[in-house]
Amino acid sequence: MAEVGEPGLPDAADRRSGRVVVLGATGFVGRHAGAALERAGYEIHAVARHPRKTPASWRFHPLDLVDAGPRALAGLVDAERPVAVVNAAGEVWSRTVERMHRDNRLLVDRLLSALAVADHRPRLVQLGSVHEYAPQPRGVWLTESSPEEPATEYGRTKLHGTRAVLRAAATGDVDAVVLRLSNVIGAGTPRGSLLGQVAAQLLDQPVRGRTAEVRVSPLRSSRDFVHTQDVASAVVAALGVPEARGRVVNVASGSWQPVRDMVDLLISISGRPARLVELPGAGARALPDADWMAVDVSAARAVLGWEPRRTPRDMVEDLWRAAAGHLGGPAAGG
Repeated sequence: MAEVGEPGLPDAADRRSGRVVVLGATGFVGRHAGAALERAGYEIHAVARHPRKTPASWRFHPLDLVDAGPRALAGLVDAERPVAVVNAAGEVWSRTVERMHRDNRLLVDRLLSALAVADHRPRLVQLGSVHEYAPQPRGVWLTESSPEEPATEYGRTKLHGTRAVLRAAATGDVDAVVLRLSNVIGAGTPRGSLLGQVAAQLLDQPVRGRTAEVRVSPLRSSRDFVHTQDVASAVVAALGVPEARGRVVNVASGSWQPVRDMVDLLISISGRPARLVELPGAGARALPDADWMAVDVSAARAVLGWEPRRTPRDMVEDLWRAAAGHLGGPAAGG
Protein backbone atom coordinates (compact mmCIF):
# COMPACT_ATOMS: atom_id res chain seq x y z
CA MET A 1 0.00 0.00 0.00
CA ALA A 2 1.41 3.36 -0.98
CA GLU A 3 1.58 6.00 1.71
CA VAL A 4 1.09 9.74 1.50
CA GLY A 5 4.42 10.98 2.82
CA GLU A 6 6.88 9.56 5.32
CA PRO A 7 7.52 10.26 9.02
CA GLY A 8 10.69 12.04 10.00
CA LEU A 9 13.71 10.11 11.22
CA PRO A 10 13.96 9.77 15.00
CA ASP A 11 16.55 11.46 17.14
CA ALA A 12 19.55 9.40 18.21
CA ALA A 13 18.79 7.18 21.19
CA ASP A 14 21.04 6.49 24.16
CA ARG A 15 19.96 2.79 24.13
CA ARG A 16 19.80 2.51 27.91
CA SER A 17 16.21 1.30 28.00
CA GLY A 18 16.64 -2.03 26.23
CA ARG A 19 15.63 -3.47 22.88
CA VAL A 20 12.15 -3.54 21.34
CA VAL A 21 11.06 -5.73 18.44
CA VAL A 22 8.53 -3.82 16.32
CA LEU A 23 6.44 -6.04 14.04
CA GLY A 24 5.16 -4.18 11.00
CA ALA A 25 7.87 -1.59 11.61
CA THR A 26 7.78 -0.26 8.04
CA GLY A 27 4.03 0.42 8.17
CA PHE A 28 2.24 3.65 9.00
CA VAL A 29 1.85 3.25 12.77
CA GLY A 30 4.87 0.98 13.19
CA ARG A 31 7.31 3.59 11.90
CA HIS A 32 5.99 6.24 14.27
CA ALA A 33 5.99 3.84 17.21
CA GLY A 34 9.58 2.81 16.45
CA ALA A 35 10.68 6.44 16.22
CA ALA A 36 9.09 7.31 19.57
CA LEU A 37 10.58 4.24 21.23
CA GLU A 38 14.03 5.16 19.95
CA ARG A 39 13.68 8.70 21.25
CA ALA A 40 12.79 7.15 24.61
CA GLY A 41 16.10 5.29 24.60
CA TYR A 42 15.17 1.88 23.20
CA GLU A 43 17.11 0.03 20.51
CA ILE A 44 14.79 -0.85 17.63
CA HIS A 45 14.77 -4.23 15.93
CA ALA A 46 12.41 -3.76 12.96
CA VAL A 47 10.57 -6.76 11.52
CA ALA A 48 8.51 -6.65 8.32
CA ARG A 49 7.76 -8.74 5.24
CA HIS A 50 9.39 -6.40 2.75
CA PRO A 51 12.53 -4.25 3.13
CA ARG A 52 11.86 -0.53 3.09
CA LYS A 53 13.83 2.50 4.08
CA THR A 54 14.26 2.66 7.86
CA PRO A 55 16.56 4.77 10.04
CA ALA A 56 20.16 3.62 9.86
CA SER A 57 20.17 3.12 13.64
CA TRP A 58 17.46 0.43 13.40
CA ARG A 59 18.29 -3.23 12.85
CA PHE A 60 16.05 -4.73 10.19
CA HIS A 61 14.96 -8.37 9.97
CA PRO A 62 12.84 -9.43 6.96
CA LEU A 63 10.28 -11.99 8.08
CA ASP A 64 6.82 -13.05 6.97
CA LEU A 65 5.34 -13.84 10.36
CA VAL A 66 2.57 -16.04 8.94
CA ASP A 67 4.55 -18.07 6.42
CA ALA A 68 7.65 -18.47 8.61
CA GLY A 69 5.73 -20.04 11.49
CA PRO A 70 6.08 -19.53 15.26
CA ARG A 71 9.53 -21.09 15.61
CA ALA A 72 11.18 -18.42 13.46
CA LEU A 73 9.86 -15.56 15.60
CA ALA A 74 10.54 -17.47 18.83
CA GLY A 75 14.14 -17.89 17.75
CA LEU A 76 14.40 -14.18 17.03
CA VAL A 77 12.95 -13.30 20.44
CA ASP A 78 15.35 -15.63 22.25
CA ALA A 79 18.31 -14.33 20.26
CA GLU A 80 17.53 -10.62 20.72
CA ARG A 81 15.95 -10.82 24.20
CA PRO A 82 13.85 -7.66 23.82
CA VAL A 83 12.07 -6.00 26.70
CA ALA A 84 8.97 -5.80 24.52
CA VAL A 85 7.39 -6.82 21.24
CA VAL A 86 5.06 -4.27 19.63
CA ASN A 87 2.63 -5.72 17.11
CA ALA A 88 1.91 -2.92 14.65
CA ALA A 89 1.38 -5.36 11.76
CA GLY A 90 -2.03 -5.83 10.19
CA GLU A 91 -4.43 -4.73 7.49
CA VAL A 92 -6.85 -1.82 7.62
CA TRP A 93 -7.72 -0.86 4.06
CA SER A 94 -7.38 -4.21 2.32
CA ARG A 95 -10.14 -4.91 -0.16
CA THR A 96 -9.97 -8.65 0.42
CA VAL A 97 -11.39 -10.47 3.42
CA GLU A 98 -8.70 -13.11 3.05
CA ARG A 99 -5.92 -10.56 3.54
CA MET A 100 -7.52 -9.15 6.67
CA HIS A 101 -7.99 -12.65 8.11
CA ARG A 102 -4.38 -13.48 7.35
CA ASP A 103 -2.81 -10.33 8.82
CA ASN A 104 -5.24 -9.55 11.65
CA ARG A 105 -6.18 -13.05 12.86
CA LEU A 106 -3.68 -15.66 11.75
CA LEU A 107 -0.67 -13.41 12.33
CA VAL A 108 -1.69 -12.82 15.95
CA ASP A 109 -2.21 -16.55 16.48
CA ARG A 110 1.30 -17.20 15.11
CA LEU A 111 2.73 -14.45 17.32
CA LEU A 112 1.16 -15.86 20.48
CA SER A 113 2.37 -19.35 19.62
CA ALA A 114 5.88 -17.96 19.18
CA LEU A 115 5.86 -16.14 22.51
CA ALA A 116 4.50 -19.24 24.24
CA VAL A 117 7.45 -21.41 23.15
CA ALA A 118 10.17 -18.76 23.47
CA ASP A 119 12.35 -18.96 26.57
CA HIS A 120 12.52 -15.17 26.86
CA ARG A 121 9.35 -13.37 28.03
CA PRO A 122 9.00 -9.82 26.69
CA ARG A 123 5.95 -7.64 27.16
CA LEU A 124 3.59 -7.73 24.17
CA VAL A 125 1.87 -4.50 23.12
CA GLN A 126 -0.91 -5.45 20.71
CA LEU A 127 -2.39 -2.63 18.63
CA GLY A 128 -6.11 -3.15 18.24
CA SER A 129 -8.89 -0.90 17.01
CA VAL A 130 -11.94 0.87 18.41
CA HIS A 131 -13.79 -0.61 15.43
CA GLU A 132 -13.87 -3.80 17.50
CA TYR A 133 -16.74 -2.23 19.45
CA ALA A 134 -20.37 -2.13 18.41
CA PRO A 135 -21.39 1.16 16.78
CA GLN A 136 -22.97 3.43 19.37
CA PRO A 137 -25.72 6.03 19.00
CA ARG A 138 -24.83 9.71 18.87
CA GLY A 139 -23.79 10.92 22.30
CA VAL A 140 -22.80 7.48 23.65
CA TRP A 141 -19.04 7.37 24.10
CA LEU A 142 -17.02 4.21 23.58
CA THR A 143 -15.36 2.83 26.72
CA GLU A 144 -13.42 -0.36 27.39
CA SER A 145 -16.69 -1.93 28.61
CA SER A 146 -18.68 -1.08 25.47
CA PRO A 147 -20.25 -4.06 23.65
CA GLU A 148 -17.87 -5.87 21.29
CA GLU A 149 -20.00 -6.36 18.18
CA PRO A 150 -18.01 -5.05 15.19
CA ALA A 151 -19.91 -3.89 12.11
CA THR A 152 -17.07 -4.61 9.67
CA GLU A 153 -14.86 -7.52 8.73
CA TYR A 154 -11.89 -5.39 9.72
CA GLY A 155 -13.34 -4.96 13.22
CA ARG A 156 -14.16 -8.65 13.50
CA THR A 157 -10.65 -9.75 12.53
CA LYS A 158 -9.07 -7.26 14.93
CA LEU A 159 -11.38 -8.42 17.72
CA HIS A 160 -10.22 -11.99 17.16
CA GLY A 161 -6.64 -10.82 17.73
CA THR A 162 -7.54 -8.88 20.86
CA ARG A 163 -9.43 -11.75 22.42
CA ALA A 164 -6.63 -14.19 21.64
CA VAL A 165 -4.10 -11.90 23.33
CA LEU A 166 -6.31 -11.43 26.39
CA ARG A 167 -6.84 -15.19 26.74
CA ALA A 168 -3.10 -15.78 26.58
CA ALA A 169 -2.52 -13.06 29.18
CA ALA A 170 -5.20 -14.53 31.47
CA THR A 171 -3.52 -17.95 31.42
CA GLY A 172 -0.09 -16.44 32.01
CA ASP A 173 1.27 -17.41 28.60
CA VAL A 174 2.16 -13.79 27.79
CA ASP A 175 2.60 -10.46 29.53
CA ALA A 176 0.42 -8.35 27.25
CA VAL A 177 -1.59 -5.15 26.94
CA VAL A 178 -3.94 -4.22 24.10
CA LEU A 179 -4.19 -0.62 22.91
CA ARG A 180 -7.36 0.00 20.92
CA LEU A 181 -6.64 2.86 18.54
CA SER A 182 -9.17 5.25 17.06
CA ASN A 183 -8.76 6.70 13.54
CA VAL A 184 -5.04 7.48 13.28
CA ILE A 185 -3.90 10.52 11.26
CA GLY A 186 -0.45 12.01 10.65
CA ALA A 187 2.61 11.91 8.43
CA GLY A 188 2.45 8.88 6.15
CA THR A 189 -1.34 8.46 6.31
CA PRO A 190 -2.18 5.67 3.82
CA ARG A 191 -3.85 6.57 0.55
CA GLY A 192 -6.54 4.02 1.34
CA SER A 193 -7.90 6.24 4.12
CA LEU A 194 -10.28 9.12 3.43
CA LEU A 195 -7.86 11.95 4.28
CA GLY A 196 -5.03 10.13 2.53
CA GLN A 197 -7.18 9.90 -0.58
CA VAL A 198 -8.05 13.61 -0.41
CA ALA A 199 -4.36 14.56 -0.06
CA ALA A 200 -3.46 12.32 -2.98
CA GLN A 201 -6.10 13.91 -5.21
CA LEU A 202 -4.89 17.39 -4.30
CA LEU A 203 -1.35 16.39 -5.20
CA ASP A 204 -2.31 14.51 -8.35
CA GLN A 205 -3.81 17.67 -9.87
CA PRO A 206 -0.89 20.12 -9.56
CA VAL A 207 -1.66 22.51 -12.41
CA ARG A 208 -1.17 26.01 -10.99
CA GLY A 209 -4.36 28.03 -10.72
CA ARG A 210 -6.63 25.21 -11.79
CA THR A 211 -9.30 24.02 -9.36
CA ALA A 212 -8.79 20.39 -8.35
CA GLU A 213 -11.84 18.14 -8.25
CA VAL A 214 -11.74 16.05 -5.09
CA ARG A 215 -14.10 13.08 -5.20
CA VAL A 216 -15.16 11.50 -1.92
CA SER A 217 -17.95 9.39 -0.48
CA PRO A 218 -20.73 11.39 1.24
CA LEU A 219 -19.30 13.16 4.31
CA ARG A 220 -22.04 12.66 6.88
CA SER A 221 -20.23 11.09 9.81
CA SER A 222 -18.20 12.26 12.79
CA ARG A 223 -15.21 10.38 14.15
CA ASP A 224 -12.58 10.41 16.86
CA PHE A 225 -9.25 11.10 15.14
CA VAL A 226 -5.94 10.67 16.97
CA HIS A 227 -2.47 11.85 15.98
CA THR A 228 0.20 9.26 15.19
CA GLN A 229 2.54 10.92 17.67
CA ASP A 230 -0.01 10.52 20.46
CA VAL A 231 -0.43 6.85 19.53
CA ALA A 232 3.34 6.40 19.56
CA SER A 233 3.64 7.96 23.01
CA ALA A 234 0.94 5.59 24.28
CA VAL A 235 2.98 2.65 22.99
CA VAL A 236 6.01 3.92 24.90
CA ALA A 237 3.92 4.34 28.06
CA ALA A 238 2.48 0.82 27.75
CA LEU A 239 5.95 -0.72 28.03
CA GLY A 240 6.58 0.56 31.52
CA VAL A 241 3.32 -0.02 33.40
CA PRO A 242 3.07 -3.46 35.05
CA GLU A 243 -0.55 -2.77 36.04
CA ALA A 244 -1.54 -2.69 32.36
CA ARG A 245 -1.00 -6.43 31.99
CA GLY A 246 -4.05 -8.22 30.60
CA ARG A 247 -5.95 -4.98 29.98
CA VAL A 248 -7.52 -3.23 27.03
CA VAL A 249 -6.89 0.51 26.92
CA ASN A 250 -8.47 2.90 24.43
CA VAL A 251 -6.10 5.34 22.72
CA ALA A 252 -7.92 8.22 21.05
CA SER A 253 -8.29 11.98 21.12
CA GLY A 254 -11.20 11.87 23.53
CA SER A 255 -13.21 14.12 21.22
CA TRP A 256 -15.12 13.93 17.98
CA GLN A 257 -14.82 15.82 14.69
CA PRO A 258 -17.18 15.98 11.71
CA VAL A 259 -15.42 14.25 8.83
CA ARG A 260 -16.38 17.12 6.54
CA ASP A 261 -14.55 19.56 8.83
CA MET A 262 -11.40 17.44 8.60
CA VAL A 263 -11.58 17.34 4.80
CA ASP A 264 -12.21 21.08 4.60
CA LEU A 265 -9.29 21.68 6.96
CA LEU A 266 -6.99 19.60 4.77
CA ILE A 267 -8.00 21.49 1.64
CA SER A 268 -7.52 24.81 3.43
CA ILE A 269 -4.07 23.84 4.75
CA SER A 270 -3.00 22.66 1.30
CA GLY A 271 -3.63 26.15 -0.10
CA ARG A 272 -4.85 24.55 -3.32
CA PRO A 273 -8.13 25.55 -4.96
CA ALA A 274 -10.42 22.54 -4.89
CA ARG A 275 -14.02 21.59 -5.51
CA LEU A 276 -15.39 18.86 -3.30
CA VAL A 277 -17.62 16.32 -5.07
CA GLU A 278 -19.50 13.82 -2.91
CA LEU A 279 -20.44 10.66 -4.79
CA PRO A 280 -21.57 7.29 -3.39
CA GLY A 281 -18.69 4.87 -3.80
CA ALA A 282 -16.14 7.57 -4.66
CA GLY A 283 -12.73 7.75 -3.01
CA ALA A 284 -11.89 5.65 0.03
CA ARG A 285 -14.35 3.05 1.23
CA ALA A 286 -16.37 4.30 4.16
CA LEU A 287 -16.50 2.05 7.22
CA PRO A 288 -20.22 1.23 7.59
CA ASP A 289 -20.45 1.92 11.28
CA ALA A 290 -22.37 4.57 13.21
CA ASP A 291 -22.50 8.15 11.95
CA TRP A 292 -20.95 9.36 15.21
CA MET A 293 -17.99 8.12 17.22
CA ALA A 294 -16.20 9.47 20.27
CA VAL A 295 -13.91 7.50 22.56
CA ASP A 296 -13.43 7.86 26.30
CA VAL A 297 -9.72 7.88 27.24
CA SER A 298 -10.11 7.96 31.02
CA ALA A 299 -8.54 4.52 31.38
CA ALA A 300 -5.48 5.57 29.38
CA ARG A 301 -4.98 8.50 31.73
CA ALA A 302 -5.45 6.36 34.83
CA VAL A 303 -3.56 3.22 33.76
CA LEU A 304 -0.84 4.54 31.46
CA GLY A 305 -0.47 8.10 32.69
CA TRP A 306 -1.06 9.10 29.06
CA GLU A 307 -3.26 11.70 27.44
CA PRO A 308 -3.67 13.05 23.90
CA ARG A 309 -1.89 16.33 23.21
CA ARG A 310 -2.26 17.05 19.48
CA THR A 311 -5.15 18.88 17.84
CA PRO A 312 -6.98 18.07 14.59
CA ARG A 313 -4.98 20.86 12.93
CA ASP A 314 -1.73 19.24 14.11
CA MET A 315 -2.84 15.94 12.55
CA VAL A 316 -3.81 17.43 9.22
CA GLU A 317 -0.80 19.76 8.99
CA ASP A 318 1.57 16.85 9.57
CA LEU A 319 -0.28 14.73 7.00
CA TRP A 320 -0.09 17.45 4.36
CA ARG A 321 3.49 18.53 5.10
CA ALA A 322 4.72 14.97 4.69
CA ALA A 323 2.56 14.30 1.65
CA ALA A 324 3.70 17.40 -0.20
CA GLY A 325 7.31 16.90 0.83
CA HIS A 326 7.24 13.25 -0.25
CA LEU A 327 6.35 14.28 -3.79
CA GLY A 328 8.67 17.28 -3.81
CA GLY A 329 5.84 19.81 -3.80
CA PRO A 330 5.32 22.92 -1.69
CA ALA A 331 4.01 22.30 1.79
CA ALA A 332 1.28 24.88 1.32
CA GLY A 333 -0.06 26.67 -1.68
CA GLY A 334 -0.12 25.07 -5.10
